[in-house]
Amino acid sequence: MTIRALFFDIGGVLLSNGWDREQRAVVAAQFGLDATDFGERHKLAVPELELGRMTLDEYLEQTVFCHPQTFTRDEFRAAMEAQSTPHEGALALARDLATRHRLYALNNEGRDLNDHRIRTYGLSDFLLAFFTSSTLELMKPNPAIYRAALTLAAVAPHEAVMIDDRAQNTEAARRVGMHAIQYKNAAQLREELAALGVE
Repeated sequence: MTIRALFFDIGGVLLSNGWDREQRAVVAAQFGLDATDFGERHKLAVPELELGRMTLDEYLEQTVFCHPQTFTRDEFRAAMEAQSTPHEGALALARDLATRHRLYALNNEGRDLNDHRIRTYGLSDFLLAFFTSSTLELMKPNPAIYRAALTLAAVAPHEAVMIDDRAQNTEAARRVGMHAIQYKNAAQLREELAALGVE
């Protein structure tokens, strides 16, 4: 078996999640938002944000600044961005793998936050391209996003590995013929990659 490409999720694998339930709860509490109102507004707006059909400013206008606030957009965005933290073990492993293999990102995220995370953590130093929901206008676990990433990377499904922390996303990758690993920690990932012949 020859593996020619590794596809990494970003949130939950290389970094913490960017704007998931836990991050939203922290920031909502920090700024004293009505959690129910914010949650309902987020639920309606986030698919458009992650599919690239809404900017982060437009998302904030619909979810936070639809009410008068005592803080600014810049303050809120800074708090959002501060929720991102590195998974040092996974980053170190990915940087090492990139010296011998082709690595790509395949993730769901809004464009603004995704760009911030790529710049802040130097992800473009070792990932060759970013196949992101907000660019492709497709979201995992839709099989079409995996097929699009494979086409753009010019690899066959059986030559690729999807690394993701969510079972639903790894299951979807397997259904299109990719190998897939549900990420738990860097040591487990290294071991499962080795079993696929990726050293």
